[in-house]
Formats: sequence, C-alpha cells, structure tokens
Amino acid sequence: MPLSAHVIHGAAAVADGRVTRTTLRSRAWCRVIRGIYADARTPINHELRCRAVATFLLPTGGAIAGRSAATLLGPGLCGPDDPVETITPRPARPRIADVIPHTGTVGPDEVRTIGGVPVTTALRTCWDLAQWLTLEEAVVLVDRLLHARQVTVTDLTRYADHRAGVRGIRRFRRVIALADGRAASPQESRLRVALRLAGLPAPQVQHEIHDSAGFVARTDLAYEEARIAIEYDGVWHGDAAQLHRDRQRLNRLQAAGWLVLHVTSTRLRTDLDGIIREVTQALHARRRTRP
Repeated sequence: MPLSAHVIHGAAAVADGRVTRTTLRSRAWCRVIRGIYADARTPINHELRCRAVATFLLPTGGAIAGRSAATLLGPGLCGPDDPVETITPRPARPRIADVIPHTGTVGPDEVRTIGGVPVTTALRTCWDLAQWLTLEEAVVLVDRLLHARQVTVTDLTRYADHRAGVRGIRRFRRVIALADGRAASPQESRLRVALRLAGLPAPQVQHEIHDSAGFVARTDLAYEEARIAIEYDGVWHGDAAQLHRDRQRLNRLQAAGWLVLHVTSTRLRTDLDGIIREVTQALHARRRTRP
C-alpha cells in the first residue's frame, strides 16, 4: 500500500527507510501533530489528528475523550488545530502541545470504536466534559450530544444514579439540570446558561408563537408568561433577503404583544452583563404592567 494512504510516524518511517528527513520537510508531506505526518493532499481535520494520536501515541487502555470524543461522535466543535484530548489509566508521557492527556479509569463498556479509533461513549464523554470544562462549555457540548440523539436526559440521569457518591457527581448533576437538547446552536446554549447562572428563570427553548393567523415564529428563547422573546442573531441574519423576512416576523411578534430582545455574537462575547441586565429589566417591567 502506498505511503500516501497512511498517516506515518516520521522518525519510524525515516529509520526503516520509507522516507527521508528531507522528504518529510518537503511539500509532499504535512504535519498532523508533532512527529506524525500525512500526505499533503490529505485534508487535516480533527478526526485525522485523533487517528494519529490513537495509532502512535495512545497507551493501551486509553481512549480519545472529552471535546475530541464529542467531535468524533458527531456534534463536537473541535477544529483542525485543536489539541486532541485523551484519557489513559496512567499519566501519559511524553506530553506534547498537540495532546491534552487526562488520567482516569474507563470501564470496557465506556469505550466504543469509531473508524478503528477507541473513543469514550457518549455517556462517559458527558461525564468527562462536566469534570474538565467550565460549567457553561460542558453544557454547550452536552446540549449538542442530546440534540444529535447520542444520549437522552434519561440516560444521563441513570448514569448519574449509577455514580452516586463518586467525586464530581454534583457537578455532573448540575450540567444535566442545565442541559437542553432543543438548543439549535452553541451560542444559544451559552446564552441560556448565562441567564440561568445569573439567577433568572429558565427560558423556554425553541418556543413556537402563534397569532390569530397561525404560526408566527419559533424563537430561540422565550419567557411565555411575560411575552419576551430572545433571539440570537448569527451572521446569516445580515443577508438582505433574510433581513426582509426577519422584519416581517418581528412586526407580527410585536403585534401579538411580544417584546423581542436581540443578541449578537459581539455582545455575547463582550457585554454579557449588559444582556443579563436587559433581560432582567424586561422581566420586571412586564410583571409590573400585567393586568
């Protein structure tokens, strides 16, 4: 089989004469992670990086885990330059910048194989995400696993019950309580979790609104009793045709008595406190004006 069909360990390939160091430094090859190369025509993505780690660096009993596992399971967010997360029964050596190693015990029923690569199951991945990430980012990924039907809330609750008393269980249950698989995007998840952590009531997710003429909109987040809708505006909302549809939709929502608050990616990143303050003020104002 030709070399181009493989991801190769550079030092081993040079040692057995398959390639030379000069060849590896040429445009014919590209670095996948430190010391491991692929044919330059091979698209470098996170899945390829995971395969390289699993093939050449992962100790026996280890698995791809965390954010990397979520990506291999389908709905993860890792890009081609993100480090690969692993879990192994013993501390990994040597440590390299391309890999984030975690140490822990993984049961045989907590690992599955995807394309020949050992990967933690969706349930175990959710547990690990809850332990390793911030609460907000863990919920973002658990939302995506729920949305992709890799797990269910019932699955997560049973897994938590099975691990009752284990260190980290309170954090895991907190993630479950905040998670919602109806979230349509990571940013919507981040916004919803931020509102919850600020002490605000849980908004409805992907809430459908109707008027006398029928269906009006499905809003990202909503407080139905107060008639407040919160919309996350991604870059696609800047399209002229989409803007036209958005304005028609907004007019119908307002005519139906709904207050619509818009959140952009810039504000979510730089003015989260301001967003929370606006939502809080809107809720208080609507409660005062209710008959």
